[in-house]
Amino acid sequence: MTTDTVVLDHGTGAKLSQRLVQTVVEILDDVYLGEMEDSALLPISGRQIAVTTDSFVADPPFFGNGDIGKIAVCGTVNDLAVVGARPLYLTLAMIIEAGLPMDSLVRVVTSVRDCAREAGVKIVAGDTKVVRKGEADQIYLNTTGIGIVEREPLRMKHVRAGDKVILSGPIGNHTVHLLSIREGLGFEERVLSDCAPLNGMIDGLLDAAPAGAVHSIRDVTRGGLSAVLHEYSTATGLMLRVQEEALPIQHETRMATDMLGINPIHAANEGCLALFVDGSAADDVIALLQKHAYGRNAVVIGDVTDVARRSVEMVEAGGRVHELEELEGAELPRLC
Repeated sequence: MTTDTVVLDHGTGAKLSQRLVQTVVEILDDVYLGEMEDSALLPISGRQIAVTTDSFVADPPFFGNGDIGKIAVCGTVNDLAVVGARPLYLTLAMIIEAGLPMDSLVRVVTSVRDCAREAGVKIVAGDTKVVRKGEADQIYLNTTGIGIVEREPLRMKHVRAGDKVILSGPIGNHTVHLLSIREGLGFEERVLSDCAPLNGMIDGLLDAAPAGAVHSIRDVTRGGLSAVLHEYSTATGLMLRVQEEALPIQHETRMATDMLGINPIHAANEGCLALFVDGSAADDVIALLQKHAYGRNAVVIGDVTDVARRSVEMVEAGGRVHELEELEGAELPRLC
């Protein structure tokens, strides 16, 4: 590259644009399958494919153990994997603010490459646009993911009364990590983001679990666990009951959220799954999850009741029960 920062001329489609694209392609290396044509031709076989798309606007876009590039790949791969699909291909579009240091762009693309390698997916198409300084928050990403469905898809409609609700890991860490960096709270070294590609863990679980044991999976992202629980209660028409003491929350995360006056159950995550599992197979599923690095803290947190009411109950440590209200707006400032 001939400049140390991204400039508007990188978005003209001319020589500097080609240099920018070539830099991205060189960093992506073996995870990039594009042939610089206007469309990619993808050899996909099977009865069904899964497609998802998402845009990523992280604040801050660079944090202690990751960045917006890692979030983009993990978020897209996880959205495919939770429906039972095997992720294969991603697109990568970047809206870059003029003035972004080239070192920062290289960091983002390197994270995309490394996460794509871990997840076993290929980048097949992409796009770059450069906007004037002040028109974007350094860098925005958009990805589309394509996967192949080789097993019975996992859907919310499969959830039924008697299912156990399992979390694959702690909640709130991603939110606390980013907020700590942004607000100078001092928790970021003790509370790391949970951002991770979970398709390997999901694939291994579905291969090894008793047939039909796992009814549905959802990654717990924006809106937090509360949003997921209410979504399932609404879809099934059944009340969900959660044990507050069972919620996996890191001690430092609890300290930070108490200090900030927020509830971790509403906090965003980037590497946590909520699984709805046949009650008789819950112990087997927990054991399988705990064999994987990303699931070692998996725990049952509640169950799907047979009460025909769209609500979520929280059972407190002392036994008192209260209804978990769904947030109307944002309890937290935008993080991702």
